[in-house]
Amino acid sequence: MPTYVATGRDTTGRTRREKVVAASPSEARTMLKERGVYIQSIKQDRGLSFNLEDIQTSLTSVTVKDKAVFSRQFAALVSAGVGLVRGIGILGEQCPNPKLKKALLAINADVQQGNNLSDSMRKHPGSFDLLYVSMVQAGEVGGVLDEVLNRLAKLLEDLNRLQNQIKSAMAYPVTVGVLAVTIFVGMTVFLLPIFENIFNELGAQLPAFTRLMI
Repeated sequence: MPTYVATGRDTTGRTRREKVVAASPSEARTMLKERGVYIQSIKQDRGLSFNLEDIQTSLTSVTVKDKAVFSRQFAALVSAGVGLVRGIGILGEQCPNPKLKKALLAINADVQQGNNLSDSMRKHPGSFDLLYVSMVQAGEVGGVLDEVLNRLAKLLEDLNRLQNQIKSAMAYPVTVGVLAVTIFVGMTVFLLPIFENIFNELGAQLPAFTRLMI
């Protein structure tokens, strides 16, 4: 998440310069206000920094399974009457995927400012594709967001299951091939020299193909 540099005054009137890591300027203001700092100016710190969390986030991808789990959990919260801001906030804090977590916290901040959920999601194409955003928008307009989220969860769960089946089907011939190569190498390195010694003791000669492999 970005770092913000703010200048303001504390409760005693002293000038304070603070740094805070937050999803948005409004969230940074809220966090600093809780510290007793009243902001006069705030801007994002764009200095060069190597933040391990940011590096991890950039290297992480949001999988179909990640979106399926989020959709199912979010649908349950919406169905239970939990507000969008609170629901996204809860799921964002608990999300194990750093890239999706960052997106959810940023979306939560946008929704707090009065933006639509679908418009906020559209800003994060790496986490939510166009089809997902369009279906969420339809759910918002029709007042059936929980139903749409459940359908998305089902669709993504089926897609994840299909991907796993394809991976398993592809893994089988690879495993067989590796096993065959291992057996061949083992026979060449260990068994054929033994047979060669036996044939030599008997005064016989190995077949030409076998001699070639040795």
